[in-house]
Amino acid sequence: MTAVLEMVGVTVTRAQHRVLCGIDLRVEAGQVVALVGPSGSGKSTVLRALLGLVDIDAGSIFIRGQRANGPGHAPMVARRRGLAVVFQDLALWPHLTVANNLRFVLGTHNMTRADVAARIGSMLERVGLADKANRYPGELSGGERQRVAIARALVVAPSALLLDEPLSNLDVALRWELMELLDSLRDDDTAVLYVTHFPLEVARLAHLCVVLEDGRVVQRGTVAALRAHPANEFVRRMFAMS
Repeated sequence: MTAVLEMVGVTVTRAQHRVLCGIDLRVEAGQVVALVGPSGSGKSTVLRALLGLVDIDAGSIFIRGQRANGPGHAPMVARRRGLAVVFQDLALWPHLTVANNLRFVLGTHNMTRADVAARIGSMLERVGLADKANRYPGELSGGERQRVAIARALVVAPSALLLDEPLSNLDVALRWELMELLDSLRDDDTAVLYVTHFPLEVARLAHLCVVLEDGRVVQRGTVAALRAHPANEFVRRMFAMS
């Protein structure tokens, strides 16, 4: 099966420091892969490399089987890569209403105004925010802003969804509620790469877990396999709590 997201031997250097060292990573359609590791292990850099936001020094990146980096391959923005992302800080546009935050990302798609309105209405209904369409982000609760960010990412029907600790600022009850929402909203064919440091999220959502340390993959496998045979103390401590 062709991977939706694939990194082969990817290395990234910043200020003469290796941030990523020969990363191999594969996410197939419908698969949720959790990316975990200590702070500074390179998790967010993996996402940025997939989004085309950092230069890589070696290796290859493939999106839906097409190479997305290297000589003769012009950099592709996330939209052209078929990717959507939810960042930890959400990055909502504060001067736009909830509906217009979604409308903005649909503006580059070849859709009629009526189709755009219908797509936005349907997505806001699904995330429970139909009555907040004309509110601004600053008028919403933290959980509601999270829902807007998730809706904005999924409204474009991406082939892959990248999540950079999007639930980390929420309490446990709300985090669980939004995990259920994420799981119910994503299309069965959507590939998901999920950066988190919460074992509960990994156990609830991920089919596979990849552990980074010092820019290298040190272990990969199911939660059960990592719990049974942890490669190091970080893995043992993390999955002892799940």
